[in-house]
Amino acid sequence: MVPLFYQTSLEKYLNPAQLITLKMLVWLLQTQKQVRLERLAATLPLPIQQNSRRRHLQRFLTLDALSVVLLWFPIIEEIFSRQVKTGAQLIIALL
Repeated sequence: MVPLFYQTSLEKYLNPAQLITLKMLVWLLQTQKQVRLERLAATLPLPIQQNSRRRHLQRFLTLDALSVVLLWFPIIEEIFSRQVKTGAQLIIALL
């Protein structure tokens, strides 16, 4: 479900419980047509009440460990290093 280099990068910054939550959230995002917190909380496979699942997702999505600089830049850098040859020109458009 998650590529191996994602897994190794994520393991550096997330504890095992957070990693499981992230995997479940990715799975939910792939299966659900609506991306609303209430809808995701309703379908999250955790044995707790729906309000608790919603709060769990809210806390998880605001973690400092999920910041762009800390977590996602190293993953993007790894993707670029695998896809782009050294010395090649790379043009990135940001909107």
